[in-house]
Order: sequence, then structure tokens, then C-alpha cells
Amino acid sequence: MTNKRLLILLFLCTTLMFSQEKTQSFSLQQAIDYALEHNRTAKNAQRDIEAAKKQKWETISTGLPQISASIDYQNFLKQQVSLIPAEFFGGNPGEFAEVTFGTKQNISATATLNQKIFDGSYLVGLQSAKVYLEISENAKTKTDLEVRKAVINAYGNVLLAEQSVQILERNKAVLEKNLFELTKIYENGLEEEESVEQMQITFSSVESSLKNVMRLKTLAYQMLNITMGLDVYKNTKLTDSLENLTLQNISLELLEKESNIENNIDYLIAENDKKSKELLLKLEKSKALPTLNAFLNGGYSGFGNSFEFAKKSQQWFGSSLFGVNMNIPIFSSLGRSAATQRAKINLSKSEDDLIETEQKLQLQIASAKSDYQFSVEDYDNKKQNLQLAERIEQKNQVKFFEGIASSFDLRQAQTQLYTAQQEYLQAMLDVINKKAELETVLNTINNQ
Repeated sequence: MTNKRLLILLFLCTTLMFSQEKTQSFSLQQAIDYALEHNRTAKNAQRDIEAAKKQKWETISTGLPQISASIDYQNFLKQQVSLIPAEFFGGNPGEFAEVTFGTKQNISATATLNQKIFDGSYLVGLQSAKVYLEISENAKTKTDLEVRKAVINAYGNVLLAEQSVQILERNKAVLEKNLFELTKIYENGLEEEESVEQMQITFSSVESSLKNVMRLKTLAYQMLNITMGLDVYKNTKLTDSLENLTLQNISLELLEKESNIENNIDYLIAENDKKSKELLLKLEKSKALPTLNAFLNGGYSGFGNSFEFAKKSQQWFGSSLFGVNMNIPIFSSLGRSAATQRAKINLSKSEDDLIETEQKLQLQIASAKSDYQFSVEDYDNKKQNLQLAERIEQKNQVKFFEGIASSFDLRQAQTQLYTAQQEYLQAMLDVINKKAELETVLNTINNQ
């Protein structure tokens, strides 16, 4: 029996330790840093950069010496017969002699060195590999900005849910106490039944909202885990509060920051697209240029009527060859011309896209600054409204229990308070999210 108790105690301790190890605490900046390293989209963007580096070297290597080797073995099961005029061997004119050339078996080994001397498409390929790497790096920057914004939004939603639960639980406790007191007053004949019913309606509404927010809180934590790259059911704890983050994110100096469109990541990506279209045009033009390649090979061959190539007595015959090959395009039935014109059209499109991107970014930055400034102003307004709603609700509660105000007046004041509470929470979240959007469009990352 004692051993059984020890096993149960050991199991409970192990379970407790395991659950403690499973819980991780994050400030907002810690959550961002963790996500930039572990978010699946961010990791894939980093892998794209590594792949682009390999692609760059793969392109470079095609212009460097290429060495290949081959070994050929032939065994004529039946050798080919050739007819030679018999008179070559002293025979009668008009007759032919059957002759078999060569040996029944032969083997040869050859090594070949190939080297590009001039190829216009190779030069374009080198430039394209560099641009492709830039595209991958810019895509990683864009991904990091989006991941950062997503983490801020998800982190804020969790804090909003947590704060909403606390407020609703507090409202529920106050209503439960008021309902109990009002019921006693009604039972003593000093209050109407309608007042109790009005209070019950308000209590039920708050209780229902609390249950819903509890469910949303679980979903908010799971969404944050996914965004950070954690297991969806991982136990996480947030160390920042919604109010502190709001105060930290009120920075109107950001509104005065000059926006350099050319440093914006979306502009850089559009510029990369234009560069790639320019290179495609160069590639099509380069196809009209001649290509020049050189090669050098050498090898050995052995012959015999039976397989004796591994013996030392086998005789080997060496050979070597150097050559240069030039390929000159002459006429393609206007195919190259059509491809070049198509590349020019695509380049014109990318140039217009770059101009449009620049103009859209200017509007996007102006809109983000306006939204952020409004969120700060709205936060101050909602904070004042909440203070007023709290005083109004308290006054109506006192008046109601003193018999001065009606149950309808009290319920209206309570509803107004609950609305002001949720609007205040949403206003705080808007300040955090709108600043994140502004920082994203400005390509600016400030540590919290």
C-alpha cells in the first residue's frame, strides 16, 4: 500500500513538473523575436534565401570548366561483314571477298574538358542570379514585417480577451450582489417584480458574454501559438498588459517621420520585378549572338577477341583531341524577334507597375498615419467616456436603491457602462495594431 502511494505521489510530481516545463512566458518583443525564428513562413523565407545562394553558384558553375568521363565496352555477338573487291587480294574481277574488320571486343575510356569562351545568355544568367538573391532577401524582409504585425495583432487579441474576462467577471459579481439584495427587497414588498426581472435580464446578458469571451480567449491563445510557430495547444503566458503596451505605443513622433518610398519593401520588390524583366529582355537579345566553346579530351582504347583487358599484356592505344565550336544564329523565322518584342512589352508593364506601386505607397502611408493618429485620439476619448460611464452607473445604482431612479434607468446606465468598457479595450488594441501597421508600411521596426 505504501509503494502504491509513493508511485501516485511520484506520478503527480512528474505531471506537475511536465506541465511547468510546458508553460512559456513571453513579453510582446520576446514573442516577436521567437516568431521571427520559429514561424513556419519566416523559416521558409530564410530557406528561399539559402536556395537562391545555391542557385547563384549553380549558374556561376556553368561557365567554369566542366569535366566528364565515360567508359564504353562493346562485344560483337556477330561481327559485321564487309564486301571488298576480290581483285584487291588477287581474285577475279567482279567478285567480292567477305572481310571482317576489327576485333570482336573493345573497350575505351575517355575524359573530356569543356569550357565556355563566350555565351551572352551566361552573362545575363550571372546578373539574374544576383537579382534572384535580392528578390529572396526582400521577400524575407517582407515576410518578417508581416509576421511581426501578425504577432502583435494576435498578442493584442489575447490581452483583449484576458481583460474582457476580468471586466465581465467583475460586472457579473456586482450584478449578482445587486440581484441578491434586490430580490430580498422585493420579497419584503418594498420593490416591484419588474425591477428584479430587469436586473435578471442584465445579469443573464453579462453571463452569456462572459462564456463567449472565455471561448474566444482559448482561440486567441491558439492563434498566437500558431503565429509564433509553437504547437497550437502549447501553454503560453503573456507578461505584458494591454494598458502598458498602449502607453508604450503612443509615439506621435512617428507621424513626423519622413517616408522614403524607395526604402519601402514593397517598392523594392516592384523594382526587383522591373530588373528581372530587363534581364529577360537582355536574354532574348543575347540569343542572337554567337556562342563559342572549347573542348579537350583524351582517352585510351583496348581491343581483343576475348575479354582480357585486365591483364598486364593488354595493349592500350591513346588518343587526344582539342577543338573549338562556334554556333552562329542566322535565321529563326522571326521567332527571336517576337520573343524580344514580348520581353519589351513585359518590361513596359513592370515600369508602369513600379510607378503605380510608388503612388499607392504614398497613399498607404498617409492613410496609416491618419489611422494611427485617430486611434490615439479615440483612445483618449474612450478613456474619458469610461470614467463618465462609471460615475453615471454608480450614481444610478445609489439612486435606484434609494428609490429615486427606476430599474430601467439603472439598466440603461449599466448597458452604457458595459459598452464603454468594451470600446475602451478596443481603443487600446487599435493603438497597438495601428502603430504596427504604420511601422510595417514605413519599413520601421522599433523594439517594444
